[in-house]
Amino acid sequence: MAEQIVYEDIRADGGEKPDSAVVRDALGVGVAVGLSGFAFGVTAAGGGLTLWQTCALSLLVFTGASQFALVGALAAGGNPYTAAAGAFFLGVRNAFYGLRLSQLLALPRAVRPLAAQWVIDETTAVSLAQPTRRSARIGFTVTGLTLYVLWNLTTVLGALGARAIGDTDAWGLDAAGPAVFLALLAPMLKTTTERATAALAVLLGLGLLPLLPSGVPVLVAALAAPAVLWLQGRGKGPEATGRGVGPEKSAAPAGATAPAHPSEDDR
Repeated sequence: MAEQIVYEDIRADGGEKPDSAVVRDALGVGVAVGLSGFAFGVTAAGGGLTLWQTCALSLLVFTGASQFALVGALAAGGNPYTAAAGAFFLGVRNAFYGLRLSQLLALPRAVRPLAAQWVIDETTAVSLAQPTRRSARIGFTVTGLTLYVLWNLTTVLGALGARAIGDTDAWGLDAAGPAVFLALLAPMLKTTTERATAALAVLLGLGLLPLLPSGVPVLVAALAAPAVLWLQGRGKGPEATGRGVGPEKSAAPAGATAPAHPSEDDR
């Protein structure tokens, strides 16, 4: 308990990483991913959404994967309720991010409802990559603010200039977000267990993608963590858990002497 208190105090009071470095990294992520708003604006306009509907999605939903899933399903002629359900399932992961960030950032209660709007892949990755609570707060704030402003701005520009931009796949803007997230995640996979968990999650997500509705493969991929831990526990065997080993015979207390066998005279 004492070590945990000291650790929390260190995270709260200071940091080894300069604030300028945190701001630089956060701005890089925010700008790189924020440009993907062009792709969403073009896709939404091509899918039949009005300018106001497109802007409302970016302002209120603000989670790129769910927005693309919703617009893509509608553009393909899918049922609106099914499209909304897929987008919802895809956004559930942000709730798990919030559980972790609430402990890491420890923001005041009055700020938490506003900060919840910025709990997404990129802000979570930047925050978790920081060594202290102070730097995590800076990274979360700068990434969230930069990405929110730029994402909404490029959404408007993309929706207005959909015809001029043309096919977003040719620009590769839709790949900017996942590419940045993978670049942030890769250095954090330091142990064999973490790398095995990531590999299994990728296999589950890609393998189930053509079989399950949009968003569900991401949730199923989260089962990779308990699966790897379970397999790791089985691999240790009974000796690691202390099972299967018989109790040792207790030694005689120190200073005690073994009872002497009765002699012939005592019989």
